[in-house]
Amino acid sequence: MTDRPVVLIAEELSPATVEALGPDFEIRSCDGADRAELLAAVPDAAALLVRSATRVDAEVLAAARRLRVVARAGVGLDNVDVRAATQAGVMVVNAPTSNIVSAAELAVALMLAAARHVSPAHAALRAGQWQRSRFTGTELFEKTVGIIGLGRIGLLVAQRLTAFGMTVIAYDPYVQAGRAAQMGVRLVDLDVLLAESDFASVHLPRTPETIGLIGAEELARAKPSLVLVNAARGGIVDEAALHDALKNGRIAAAGLDVFASEPCTDSPLFELDNVVATPHLGASTEEAQEKAGLAVARSVRLALAGELVPDAVNVQGGLIAEDVRPGIPLVEKLGRLFTGIAGEVAAQIDVEVRGEITHHDVKVLELAALKGVFTDVVEEQVSYVNAPLLAAERGTAVRLVTEEESADHRNLITLRGTLADGAAVSVSGTLVGIHQRERLVEVNGFDVDLEPTEHLAFLSYPDLPGMVGTVGGILGAHGVNIAGMQVSRDAKGGLALMALSVDTAITPEVLEEIDRATTATWVRAVDLT
Repeated sequence: MTDRPVVLIAEELSPATVEALGPDFEIRSCDGADRAELLAAVPDAAALLVRSATRVDAEVLAAARRLRVVARAGVGLDNVDVRAATQAGVMVVNAPTSNIVSAAELAVALMLAAARHVSPAHAALRAGQWQRSRFTGTELFEKTVGIIGLGRIGLLVAQRLTAFGMTVIAYDPYVQAGRAAQMGVRLVDLDVLLAESDFASVHLPRTPETIGLIGAEELARAKPSLVLVNAARGGIVDEAALHDALKNGRIAAAGLDVFASEPCTDSPLFELDNVVATPHLGASTEEAQEKAGLAVARSVRLALAGELVPDAVNVQGGLIAEDVRPGIPLVEKLGRLFTGIAGEVAAQIDVEVRGEITHHDVKVLELAALKGVFTDVVEEQVSYVNAPLLAAERGTAVRLVTEEESADHRNLITLRGTLADGAAVSVSGTLVGIHQRERLVEVNGFDVDLEPTEHLAFLSYPDLPGMVGTVGGILGAHGVNIAGMQVSRDAKGGLALMALSVDTAITPEVLEEIDRATTATWVRAVDLT
């Protein structure tokens, strides 16, 4: 036996990762894909290092009595139950920037390969056919490229394509025009981007709002010469619509690294000569894997030393009061709700914390709010350290306001912001009862009392009879079941707010139908999945 903390490595990592951990830990290994072996090995572990094959769920966390940190050597966290880890007081870290250069370079590689017919020309040559005239390509030089999503990876792609002599335009509703201009990029809406671009590259997160963002209607507006690349997330480009557009010559070519359902080995897109496809290789470089291993090794050392952990996705590390910790997931949700309701990034955000918890250091709640605000805005993983940087990049001023007195709730957290046009947005939440249940209690000045479930919708409309029935009828006709509803108004015959929790996501088409039927001043759906 040893007094050194046990670090359990559940999947193969680079030798540099083990070296970076150093001699202060007892390093053990297991096969994380073997459930019985993992459960037998994890009770002694202070840290668990995984990649994508090891499933870290509530069962594993319950067995890991000494576990303090789970480290995912990569970006995605689909195999880690972050909520269960947070409830267990276990930090979750990943390596959010380890693959950004690799992903950007692959997007450029796909663009070049599609423009120069590399894949079909290679196949023809291997088949013994020398067909130079068949594979005449297109230069990137002096062409216009549209970057769909101007986050870190999108910006890296833009910088690299500028070196090719391309004119760069971009679509990103969460980037202010002035900030884009500083990057040398002209900001446009999606229709303009598709109409003007010779090449386009997708770099958005996959959210309910972005799924199917580029479909048949959007592709019909594009130039016939368009080369479209998606190395971000599958499903953002409608694959059936893309196949139809490519087959019928409405656009010229596509480069794809991601698909709506993965692994994907059988797609009609693979039958087309004007498609070059790779099996989600964005992070598959030796450099990215080594960066990921080194990053999580550094985070594990910090976490087990009780220090600030830059890449923590659920808690920041260091000392967080037990009374403050349960509010972290709630505040992250409030941040996502704030952005969903605002529909853009605010110019100013105040994180107001009221009540007994202000006797403790609540700086982590400000960071949690910002993490939530940007979670559905950028493609890259948002952490407690990069969230303030993302706010600064987008020109958002942030302020933490604390007040010991809370009139209606033991503790109350409000996110209050001002948009670019001067409009105000606010959301408030609290925890109730001995089980600390999350409640949404205010939206834009209207009182509500609603659990912030996975699928929510909000609309503001003139206070007229029949509105509840109208909305319920539309949702029912589309098979959307209402789990909870709150209606609030500022005055009789004035403005009303309807807040709903529903069992399934509401599509943009259904939202538009509700908008028309209720003459709403605004309608929003927010998914917290």
